[in-house]
Amino acid sequence: MRQTSIRQTSIRRPSDQEEGVNMANAREILSRMKSVQDTRKITNAMYLISSTKLKKSKKLLEETEPYFYTLQDLIRRILRHMPDVEHFYFNPRKEIKEEDRVKGLIVITGDKGLAGAYNHNVLKLAQERLAQGNDNTLFVIGQMGRKYFTKKNVRIDMEFLYTAQDPSMWRARNIAETLVDLYRKEKLDEIYIIYTKMVTPLKAEPEIIQILPLKRQSFEEMNVELEKYHKIADYSPSPKVVMDHLVPNYVKGLIYGALVESFSSEQNARMMAMQGATESAKDMIRELSLLYNRARQAAITQEITEIVSGAKAFQKK
Repeated sequence: MRQTSIRQTSIRRPSDQEEGVNMANAREILSRMKSVQDTRKITNAMYLISSTKLKKSKKLLEETEPYFYTLQDLIRRILRHMPDVEHFYFNPRKEIKEEDRVKGLIVITGDKGLAGAYNHNVLKLAQERLAQGNDNTLFVIGQMGRKYFTKKNVRIDMEFLYTAQDPSMWRARNIAETLVDLYRKEKLDEIYIIYTKMVTPLKAEPEIIQILPLKRQSFEEMNVELEKYHKIADYSPSPKVVMDHLVPNYVKGLIYGALVESFSSEQNARMMAMQGATESAKDMIRELSLLYNRARQAAITQEITEIVSGAKAFQKK
């Protein structure tokens, strides 16, 4: 009978160094997973906070819009029924040459980062506007804007502190009174505000609007339902005096609307940024879990291999 010889292959026992490497990898991966999980908790919390602030700011704007739309309609009616009324708030000061005009720029930025391209976009537009003329007066709202222009060695003529994170009617009134006073004293010939407008929940764009002087054609183009109920009006003591009170309040409404709109855009941008960061953290945790399971399985395999090798060596004895 033909004899067959069976060749036994011995299983190599993993070295202490290999075993230590696998265990070290598992511990390192576990540490990274914990770090990413902590980061995900922070980004998720920031998302929820921004969501709450966004809802609050939208509610504030909706509550105050009817009042300012009424002011807007009153100004329109005065201009329509009394077209001969002249007022310095509507005076374009054509006698001043373009190169000699002093323009005031109000730039609204955020106080914090982690909001995607929100601050970058509005600062880019402001920088482009500043480059168009030499005689500009710069007003900055928000810490990010102050840091940016200070770093660029751009002179900031006036700062409005702590208005970006908590827009309120009181702060809008203070800003409006300062700007209207400078315009009345002819220290500023034109005033613009640069802010971020939330076009859709997924899209926000930086925008620039002129606050003073007001343009008649912009009011003439408005289509307001209240017109059919108030075709005849009497303004006491005079249309000019009424306009003196209406326009500063209207400017206050424009500034308040820009503050709230910018704040809403910032919170919306931060929500999207934090949502993306949270999703990335989830994907990273999933990948690290797979790596951890592989490292742990390798360590278990090494232990089993060591036990089997030890048992076989004992049987040979």
